Amino acid sequence: MVSQLTKEELIAALNRDLELEYAAAIQYIQHAAVITGAQFSDVQKEIILHSQQEMQHALSLSTQIDFLGGVPTVGVGPISTSPDSMEMLKADLAGEEDAVNRYRMRIEQAEQLKEYGLRRILEDILIMEEEHKRDLMAVVYDSKKA
Repeated sequence: MVSQLTKEELIAALNRDLELEYAAAIQYIQHAAVITGAQFSDVQKEIILHSQQEMQHALSLSTQIDFLGGVPTVGVGPISTSPDSMEMLKADLAGEEDAVNRYRMRIEQAEQLKEYGLRRILEDILIMEEEHKRDLMAVVYDSKKA
């Protein structure tokens, strides 16, 4: 069970999530531009789509932060780069795993504060983050078998 928090604490946590959504979008764009190897051509298209979806998450979070009385951040979280294509994808997977965990917690927090509309939006984001995680797991773990 998540400990009770205030609306202000929830807004701060959502702003941190927002920073990480911005970072994920930027990271995906950079990775799509520099990923190399014939085996990654389909992956490249998929991570471009992921970047667009991360920006949609950022927009949704910004709208909710404003609705809750906060100011959406313009800060950007850490971005992972690598000259190695597989290392890029592993970093992307780690980011998605983190996002899944954070949004599960955030859904519980929204529920505690009776912010049911926010909870619903966070559930939609979580579903997409879980899909991103599955996509990346397939690539990272399938390549280990090869």
